[in-house]
Amino acid sequence: MKNIVPGVVAASILIYACQKSVPMAAPSSLRTDPALVKKAGSAKSTDSLANVPFPAGNGSGCAVLPLYGDTLIYPQPVAGQDDILLPANAPGPGKYLSWPAGLVIDHITGAIDLTTSQTGLKYAIGFVAEGGTDTCLNTLILGGAAYYDSLYVVANGGTRAVPYYDADPAAGNPCSNGNGNGNGCKFDVTGSAAAQNVAVNNSSGEIDLQKTLNGNAKTGGVFGTNPVDGQSVTTSISYQLKKGSNNAIQQIQVQLVYYSSLSVVPASLQLTVNTRLNNVLNGFMISTSNNPRPPLIIIVRGR
Repeated sequence: MKNIVPGVVAASILIYACQKSVPMAAPSSLRTDPALVKKAGSAKSTDSLANVPFPAGNGSGCAVLPLYGDTLIYPQPVAGQDDILLPANAPGPGKYLSWPAGLVIDHITGAIDLTTSQTGLKYAIGFVAEGGTDTCLNTLILGGAAYYDSLYVVANGGTRAVPYYDADPAAGNPCSNGNGNGNGCKFDVTGSAAAQNVAVNNSSGEIDLQKTLNGNAKTGGVFGTNPVDGQSVTTSISYQLKKGSNNAIQQIQVQLVYYSSLSVVPASLQLTVNTRLNNVLNGFMISTSNNPRPPLIIIVRGR
């Protein structure tokens, strides 16, 4: 992966108490049940169950897993209501949980509000049967675009932040037809990023970090004409993917942080960025202990 210049590469291993399910086609009856729209939509990730620690152990003794018809789900446009995904099985009474933050899930029914959940992430979904203590885990990916948490030194050529898809850096690029000129994607379709002087390629989603940093002589770039160390700007990038989501408009927020040189970037921030990056590149969830959104893009002007 080019132009990613980590300050310190932090090795990290997440222990999963999960078991894989056999993928199957998600029948239409599993989605958008009107009776569950209001209930699922009210189960925001800020409630008391959102802070349950990720379980230790190997999930032994689990009789059932939380299943959703497939391991990769794309949000679909639904006129007039949120896109709700229901569990494909009936594990009985209990509680549904999820990690990391970002998945809007009803803790009683297991219904997931795909419209308001953060896409482009891999989640662990847990189920604890009533009267039991074991957390039965399975993984679910909400398809979409994301950006790597990473640090880019512009003076060293770190000028391109490229998206990846479906929580998998090895996944194919849905924006390309093989020669780099595909029309499978549109980025910054609302123009909100451009309005903040964030230079996003409208067909590839690539962020030109040098243009984003420098802007023009009158207004400067995203951080203005005289940026200061630690200055942060959060921008929202709207996008459409023809593959999977049928051009439904989705959003991802990205946090851009400025530093004049690598030596003044806090070690704790470098560790956070490198841990998240390392997890993604190794196929793990970005984090199980905090909210990995928005992605952190650290732009360093000099060496």
